[in-house]
Amino acid sequence: MKNANHYFGCSNGSENFYRHNIAKTVYTDGVKQMAEDCEAYWLIDLIISHQVNDRVKKEPFQVWDLKREQDNKFSILCTDGNHNKVTSQEISFSDFPYDLATIWLVDGCLMLPKEY
Repeated sequence: MKNANHYFGCSNGSENFYRHNIAKTVYTDGVKQMAEDCEAYWLIDLIISHQVNDRVKKEPFQVWDLKREQDNKFSILCTDGNHNKVTSQEISFSDFPYDLATIWLVDGCLMLPKEY
């Protein structure tokens, strides 16, 4: 399986932070590069859209795992970093080019695990 995290976010930290145009959330260089190269700004929007749920929003450390289920069908699972499910969603179609991707949301900042 091709994991997007093997190709993006190869450095520790981020030189720049980008503010989402609607939410107070910011994201790192690695998340921006993944979103641009994979045409997946929808993934940032999806994660942010779940923050309206109080159960999700109150979790300061969120691990978002995108996984190809078959063909162009994906699922995304949010856990609290200790493998406890916070929320999930089925994605009936995406042209995301990788089988897996993980994004962390830590205190309002979206980042790739290598950037932590």
